[in-house]
Amino acid sequence: MKLRLFLCLALFATPSVAAAQCMLCAQSGAKGTLSTRSTETPLRVEVETQLDMGRVAVGAGGGEVEIDPASGARRLRGDVVDLGGFALTGVVTVRGEPGAEVRVILPATIELEGGGGRLARVTGLATDLSAAPRLGPDGRLVFRFGGRLQVAALDDGDYRGRIPVTVEYQ
Repeated sequence: MKLRLFLCLALFATPSVAAAQCMLCAQSGAKGTLSTRSTETPLRVEVETQLDMGRVAVGAGGGEVEIDPASGARRLRGDVVDLGGFALTGVVTVRGEPGAEVRVILPATIELEGGGGRLARVTGLATDLSAAPRLGPDGRLVFRFGGRLQVAALDDGDYRGRIPVTVEYQ
């Protein structure tokens, strides 16, 4: 079996503009406003650690590399061999109004770019958050995220991409 080197150094999580609840006022004569909060602290999203799938070799059958967001464990499936290196979950810190419920949005799929126009895909992005995450009493929420890198045969190289992380007040 011929193995080709596949190296994925990092998937950069980029905070997109953190969306707060709409603060538009109703037009004159209209009843009420769109905001239900009396005060509004802007959300700040900071990427503490970038998602990194580590180094693997890929055989003719291709395969997957998965990083579990809760445990940080890396699982290999298919014709993929571990070549070491550090595999890391992404870590994000959100700051805003203490106790506020938030919604975290990650894209369904991310395309990674390698040399020579080659592409790889990350799917199944997931977090270790509960179903209804809230900022703590200090106005902070820290969460981890992972995903699955789909590796095709003959796609060797160093792949990189950006993962937009959107956080909104509920």
